[in-house]
Amino acid sequence: MILPMFPLQSIFFPGETVPLHVFEDRYKELINDCRNEAITFGIPVFFDGQINYGIEAQLVEVVTSYEGGEMDVVCIARQVFVVEDFNRQTNGKLYPSGKVTFLEIDYVAEEKLKKEVLKGIKELYSLMGAAFTPIAISKFNSYMLAHKIGLSFKQEYKLLQIVKEQDRLIFLKNHLLQTIAVLEEVNRTKKTIELNGHFRNFDPLDFDGFED
Repeated sequence: MILPMFPLQSIFFPGETVPLHVFEDRYKELINDCRNEAITFGIPVFFDGQINYGIEAQLVEVVTSYEGGEMDVVCIARQVFVVEDFNRQTNGKLYPSGKVTFLEIDYVAEEKLKKEVLKGIKELYSLMGAAFTPIAISKFNSYMLAHKIGLSFKQEYKLLQIVKEQDRLIFLKNHLLQTIAVLEEVNRTKKTIELNGHFRNFDPLDFDGFED
């Protein structure tokens, strides 16, 4: 499939709302074509000097149109794709395009694993002193909180490429275990530092039994 392309150094996951401020002429043309022709476009991820994976996006609403033609738009992220061929310019258009193949993403995972990941997220939030809003197991998937658990850009890019939900959740679980361990050690160190900054009562040592 050939898609118009809007390359970004950003990662979006299926089902995610994508707010964009569009100001370049080529992308203003792209959004106008999406409005007029009801077509979708691709947001390939520019990573490490390459464009290999991305997400299909569908225009939902042009929220604001400015005098100079700039726009604030809201889109919805749909399918993950692999970029087979990227063209800097589309025939007769200012914007790039690319030939893509969509990945077959599944959402099947063990309920036990879902619960473990949610438990880990709740524990992470507790360590950070952040509020956590409970999510029903039946509605939870690996993408829902992926941006909010401290994944690096590289880790998010890796997650985008994993097709099976079970594998994505295992990936998140491993990240949570490592991050929680680090935070627990940081908090332990902070408490030790705070404790050492205060006067404390010490029991005198009993030297009975020690030899001179």
